[in-house]
Amino acid sequence: MSSISVIIPTYNRIETLPRAIESVLAQTHPADELIIVDDGSSDGSAAWIIEHYPQITLIEQQNSGVSAARNLGIEAARGEWIALLDSDDEWLPKKLEKQLALLVSDPVFKLVHSDEIWIRNGVRVNQMKKHSKKGGWIFHNCLPRCAISPSAVMIHRAIFDDVGLFDESLLACEDYDLWLRITSRYPVLYCDEPLIQKYGGHEDQLSRKHWGMDRFRIKALVAVLEAGELNEADYAAALEIMLGKAKVVLGGARKRGNLALVGEYEGLIERWG
Repeated sequence: MSSISVIIPTYNRIETLPRAIESVLAQTHPADELIIVDDGSSDGSAAWIIEHYPQITLIEQQNSGVSAARNLGIEAARGEWIALLDSDDEWLPKKLEKQLALLVSDPVFKLVHSDEIWIRNGVRVNQMKKHSKKGGWIFHNCLPRCAISPSAVMIHRAIFDDVGLFDESLLACEDYDLWLRITSRYPVLYCDEPLIQKYGGHEDQLSRKHWGMDRFRIKALVAVLEAGELNEADYAAALEIMLGKAKVVLGGARKRGNLALVGEYEGLIERWG
């Protein structure tokens, strides 16, 4: 039977962390290992975990961001499969059972993800069509926006050996960057039913902390273009999306009179256009 390591990165989320932990412990197919990486929390999370969940592996680090926390957990994990869970989300009880069954039935795949339920400020909301999830070769679907939720995936550790870990230099969209690297090389398996609940609307979400999220997506797109490993069709599609996003950011920079950003994106567009 395949072994599964679950990794929960957390930073000052003692209010939502119990819900995430309990959703892992309530799985109908239990995980072999649960690792929580505390990213320098100041709210007592580490002490609370030690007191209430001594069976859980706790790793503490100085505040270095979610990518560094996930990477530390991945490197410490012993399982063949890595399942990620953000500390403000929760799994439905059969998440691991159903994903593992799909992987066993179709062993060519090394990543599986699922549909999800969205909760915003305590209210369930419907996803827009542009946010719909898919399986197969989905690189083109991953170009406009993040098409896979970290909390919804289970990834074979061989993928990380091949494409690398999360890019710790990105302040946001680090998952978007990783999915580009993975889906350009691997097809993905998709479970067409919600297996997680994602919660939004709180102030500490990265999308609220950083303006112009496409700035980070552009960096990820440039990196995957420069890597020189895309086929002709994927390269053309990535280039088109990158230039489109760059032109939008450039227009915003001009409106705000941000001359440094104007110069940066004019140079980027001239180089790649």
